[in-house]
Amino acid sequence: MSRSWAGTSLTDRKAARREQLLAAGLELLGTGGSAAVSVRAVCRQSKLTERYFYESFADREELVLAVYEHVAGQARQALIDAVPEKTAAPAARAKAAVTAFVELMVDDPRKGHVLLLAPITDPALSARGVALLPSFAALVREQLPETMDEAERELTAVGLVGALTNLFTSYLGGALKVSRVRLIEHCVRLLAQAGS
Repeated sequence: MSRSWAGTSLTDRKAARREQLLAAGLELLGTGGSAAVSVRAVCRQSKLTERYFYESFADREELVLAVYEHVAGQARQALIDAVPEKTAAPAARAKAAVTAFVELMVDDPRKGHVLLLAPITDPALSARGVALLPSFAALVREQLPETMDEAERELTAVGLVGALTNLFTSYLGGALKVSRVRLIEHCVRLLAQAGS
């Protein structure tokens, strides 16, 4: 049985400290990039001591991976929650998915930087970023018409994820200078055309 302090159990306090560390990691990785994330910087940002850092994470890499996994999970769930029934028109499904992704990744650019830009520069995330692509391709593949043969659905899904990843990476990195509305419209058109 864990002891209670000020009405909060040890387990709850540990979980709250872990959340503080993850929030600090998101802020640092999402605004300053990989170089901004060190154990000391995370402790300073979270206002917790290194003792509490090591209570939750073995090292910096484990924290960075946890931040990435947290954001990736939010992105996956946002896409799942956003897409209406498969009976809806391809354009409506595409618009719902793209809008949900933009709201998460562009409206909070820290999350976009963590999910799409950090794996380019942080060795701890490079392999994980590549490993995550098939799960996003699977989400896209599920929305494609069943009249396509299985190989065509797979090729189309992987190609779309690659195209969308590059579009969002360029947008977040500042190389693609278009409005948020134009970005959404273009992504919707890509997905809708593939699904029609």
